[in-house]
Amino acid sequence: MANLGSEAEREPLLGTGSPGSREWGMIETQEHYKSRWKSVRILYLTMFLSSVGFSIVIMSIWPYLQKIDQTADASFLGWVIASYSLGQMVASPLFGLWSNYRPRKEPLIVSIFISVAANCLYAYVHVPAAHNKYYMLIARGLVGFGAGNVAVVRSYIAGATSLQERTGAMANTSTCQALGFILGPENADELQIPEGSIDQVAVVATNIVFFVVLFIFAVYETILTPLTMDMYAWTQEQAVLYNGIILVAFGVEAVLVFMGVKLLSKKIGERAILLGGFVVVWVGFFILLPWGNQFPKIQWEDLHNSSTPNTTFGEIIIDLWNSPREDHSEQPTGCPIEQAWCLYTPVIHLAQFLTAAVLVGIGYPACSVMSYTLYSKVLGPKPQGIYMGWLTTSGSAARILGPVFISHVYTYLGPRWAVSLVCGIVAFTILLIGAVYKRLVAFSVRYGRIQE
Repeated sequence: MANLGSEAEREPLLGTGSPGSREWGMIETQEHYKSRWKSVRILYLTMFLSSVGFSIVIMSIWPYLQKIDQTADASFLGWVIASYSLGQMVASPLFGLWSNYRPRKEPLIVSIFISVAANCLYAYVHVPAAHNKYYMLIARGLVGFGAGNVAVVRSYIAGATSLQERTGAMANTSTCQALGFILGPENADELQIPEGSIDQVAVVATNIVFFVVLFIFAVYETILTPLTMDMYAWTQEQAVLYNGIILVAFGVEAVLVFMGVKLLSKKIGERAILLGGFVVVWVGFFILLPWGNQFPKIQWEDLHNSSTPNTTFGEIIIDLWNSPREDHSEQPTGCPIEQAWCLYTPVIHLAQFLTAAVLVGIGYPACSVMSYTLYSKVLGPKPQGIYMGWLTTSGSAARILGPVFISHVYTYLGPRWAVSLVCGIVAFTILLIGAVYKRLVAFSVRYGRIQE
């Protein structure tokens, strides 16, 4: 039994055999080893390129939206960002189901074509004479639909690696995604399913955890540009530039974290890293809470000071928005007077903001890679397409609700309420992980095939 467990730990799920089959325990040929790792590395590249496209667009959505359609407000921004995840949520289970019964290259190719067409649409949403914001909404939704191939990618990587290889492969996948922010076929009929049922409690819990992980990132990326423009009176150009730099630093930090967790997981385990990552994220958001008696600059003051005799407030607004923007001083900057909380909410100091960014940058990637690594191990040597589709759906649901939630709470209640609610959600997740901690183990460990 010990030898069988050792073989089980080294065999890929889609390898030469499965526990209980006559082929189980056969030595993998060098040709097969090279073939499966070639496929895995191609998917690394796919994830990298997908992340490059995402990072190029995300920081410029708000200024681009303001430029093409002046009727769009911060609340509509939340829907635009959420549409990406709505499309991904719809597509993920479909692509996952497709990949379970057909070669995985089919949904991958289709999704790539959809992504290319959708990005072309996004590039030209400024052309129509009206309703431009709705065209952007549709374009981002289609881009998200194409991004539903993440379920197929993770399913293949989970199936093409052994338990020993899994953590490293998943970490490498996340590393490729993070690097993007900075700059073979199998026959399902031959796969014999081992005895034993999947721990559905662990599956549901991990989906909830992954939902919160993506919720955190969706909240952060949505609030980043409006928050810095409101708190520090940055212009649109400054917000895109500075937040782009922050995002690059976030990506570099994530790469270092991914490299570190590959080594650390061997010493303390994936569960401990997952729990520790959420604790770090909670501390990061707690630090972001506004305090003190210094308040942000109010945008109304700029408009008032720039007024001239016999000029109405409405005329000033129209003139500012319709005038050329080469001179940054002509842009209205600061916290908009329409957001009542600007008058009584203390400013979030830049040191607070940067410290929180560093901590979230440490905790988020650790939680991300550990959540779906543990998920793939909990599922064990079974076809994972549909399950991975549901995992991606959980993440997509988070990326739908996150932007809508944070944009409305931030706009109407301010950063104090927004950050406090996020802290509460993260605290709940920490308690959930603690409650199911002993159940977050590999399928083979659960049924005693290998020792943990």
